[in-house]
Amino acid sequence: MIAVRSLGEAFDPRHNSIGFLRWAMAFMVIFSHAGPIAGIFGGVDIGAQWGAETSLGGIAVTGFFFLSGMLITRSMLRARSPFRYLWHRVARIYPAWFLILVVTAFALAPLAWHHAQGTFQGFLTYPDNSPLTYVSRNFTLVLNQWAIAGTGASTHAVQLGYDTWNGSAWTLMYEFACYLGILAIGIIGALRARIVGAVVAAGLLLLSTFQALHIGDLGSVVQTFSNPQVLQLIAPFAFGTLVQLYIEKVPFDDRLGIAMLVIAALCWWRGGWFLFGQYAFAYGLIWFGTRVTALSRWDRHADLSYGIYIAGWPVMFLLAEYGLPERAGGFVYLLAVIVIVHIYAYASYMLIEKPALDLKNWMPRPLARILRVDPVAPSGRGTGIVARTRFVPLSLLLIVTAVLVVVGFVR
Repeated sequence: MIAVRSLGEAFDPRHNSIGFLRWAMAFMVIFSHAGPIAGIFGGVDIGAQWGAETSLGGIAVTGFFFLSGMLITRSMLRARSPFRYLWHRVARIYPAWFLILVVTAFALAPLAWHHAQGTFQGFLTYPDNSPLTYVSRNFTLVLNQWAIAGTGASTHAVQLGYDTWNGSAWTLMYEFACYLGILAIGIIGALRARIVGAVVAAGLLLLSTFQALHIGDLGSVVQTFSNPQVLQLIAPFAFGTLVQLYIEKVPFDDRLGIAMLVIAALCWWRGGWFLFGQYAFAYGLIWFGTRVTALSRWDRHADLSYGIYIAGWPVMFLLAEYGLPERAGGFVYLLAVIVIVHIYAYASYMLIEKPALDLKNWMPRPLARILRVDPVAPSGRGTGIVARTRFVPLSLLLIVTAVLVVVGFVR
């Protein structure tokens, strides 16, 4: 009898290829969305050509939510306090989100306006969907304004009805809602008493199965579920939570990992993705991430996946407005997108995201005195002027965002 290791034994949180997988899945989203934005791939998301239940981008989002379910549950179990857990999540999500909002409204959208109008005049004073309200209406992650001043009207995306500067970002509010859900069940002890957390996760998976089989009308019971995408996102996250809670019971085997990836591919191609395929893909994903350690240093210098994910659509939208797909072809268009989003994501990480992450365990002296604990300095290496000024871009961004939120509300 062949002994099979568990995932808990095999998975090394510091030596895996999850960083590479996140990077690859961010580009799966970009390539998929290039269809409707730029009119390539038949003008639709990859997968829609043969009537797949979800697009290539949808598969990537499934992977993102599954990995988040695992890692965020692990984070909550190991957090020193619920407040510290929440602070970690805020520091990871919001600063980069503020940056792309500001860059989109006041750098990318003005370029699109100038291309269409031949001038920058009238952009800031545009009465509907003003750039001055774009930040204030979206800074919470809940998207209440998609378009900016009528820009991008000539793009394939707008002609299809996708009048938005960031059609990828709608998943972020559901991601953060899942973080809050983990916080809630963690506070009541349902993660450490893992049977309770497992029942909650399994219940969500059951509801997702009912939805996939069209059993009952879930929307009539819970209004939130009237949008089928809610359970389509929650289910892989809940599956990740379940896997983490029983990680020492999950078998880890190369044959099983390869088989699950084959099953996932077949389900995407022939049907059954939301019944079986997404869970097979999730197992195949964590198997690959654990098994292929040669890619474990992929993001050692910078984690670009988040910046790529949230900047991909705005960059593609702007280049489509300038007609690059028609003039240069789909290959050159995608190559330009790849280069630009990498540059943006690297700048975002080094100037904003990394400094914010350096504050994850920070405890300022005034607060430490109130709580009667020892203060904790920001993490990060280096001394001298560079170390002292590394928080300047982040501080300026937070000030600018606050000002724009106030201006937007007043307007």
